[in-house]
Amino acid sequence: MAKKITKLEVDAYAKRGRLLVSEGLYLQVSKWGTKSWEFRYTLNSRTRSMGLGAYPKLSLADARDKVKLLAADVARDVDPIDQKQAKRRTAVKASQVITFKEAVEQFLGMKTAEFDNPKHIAQWRSTLQEYAVKHIGALKVSEVTVHDVETCLKPIWTTKTETASRVRGRIEAVLSWATAAKHRTGENPARWKDNLEHMLPKPTKVKTVTHHAALPYGEVGAFMVDLRKREGVSARALEFGVLTAARSGEIRLATWAEFDLAAKVWTIPAERMKARKEHRVALSDEAVDLLRSMPRFNGDDTVFPAPRGGAMSDMSMTAVLKRMERGDLTQHGFRSTFRDWAGETTAHPREVIEQALAHSLKDKAEAAYARGDLMAKRQRLMADWARYCGIVQPKDGAGDNVVTMRAGATV
Repeated sequence: MAKKITKLEVDAYAKRGRLLVSEGLYLQVSKWGTKSWEFRYTLNSRTRSMGLGAYPKLSLADARDKVKLLAADVARDVDPIDQKQAKRRTAVKASQVITFKEAVEQFLGMKTAEFDNPKHIAQWRSTLQEYAVKHIGALKVSEVTVHDVETCLKPIWTTKTETASRVRGRIEAVLSWATAAKHRTGENPARWKDNLEHMLPKPTKVKTVTHHAALPYGEVGAFMVDLRKREGVSARALEFGVLTAARSGEIRLATWAEFDLAAKVWTIPAERMKARKEHRVALSDEAVDLLRSMPRFNGDDTVFPAPRGGAMSDMSMTAVLKRMERGDLTQHGFRSTFRDWAGETTAHPREVIEQALAHSLKDKAEAAYARGDLMAKRQRLMADWARYCGIVQPKDGAGDNVVTMRAGATV
């Protein structure tokens, strides 16, 4: 039995090394004179030492009490060090537990650098928020099951099949990241093959092919008469979209630096194109006149700015259509209107029409012959389209009268 050391002796002891204070309890003195407690024990023929804390922060009496508890564990063949390490691992694991909502934000934060178009990250965030986070956001990401994923997807699987399919893939991506980041283990509950395919019908079996609502090309002249009566930047953007058959994002984010009005060419940078390839748009005289009529604001290079500056929202042109009581149409649908008109009523070659729409030719042989962008031919195509947009076609049974609109009117 070791001699019981008093507090006065502990305070006075200054020799570097280890002092036996009581059975199993030692005072450790460093070369700098600092003091700390140590518990030494032997278990399974193995001697181990365990730090207990610094002195005097941990008093002599408290150190003795700690050693009594630890010695009792040793007597039961429980290793205090192993037990301490297990608790630490549990604490670390608990600190890594995050909710599905937190996983979504961390995943998107990591992926932001990959998305060269800010719109893409916004689309991921909005769809995951609307169709996944609302349902399972509060769940621990480690506890998300296939039934939870089904809960997210089932309400929209047959009504918004394309969106639902994208959401499934995005949930799968978030959960794959969570697994790689050690926030969950096991199979990915959002995977399709050998998993959700047994719980949901195949998208190809339920998907109804829906095209963007398009105006019949025979009605485009009358539509343009009404549109050109509308004031505002959004109306002009929509009119420009009809004349160029361009996509919404290409129009809304257009800057003056992209236009060569003298050459009647609009060059859209690759990062704004769906195919990630620079695209030149042939401008008709009517499109050029519209651009020349647009005011320019100091410090804002945006051609069709929002009221407070910067690019207008994605819904701006849709709002114009609603004010025209044409909520049945979409801006994107005018690309179909143009395509139908060009393919059904003109002799312009298919590859010229597809180039005008910035479509990649699927036929490799055809694409090989169309190595240039056919700009001269596209200039003629877009000029014909602009002229057609300026003609009001007679209604069935209304006679042969044709009303020609004033070219380039942008009121």
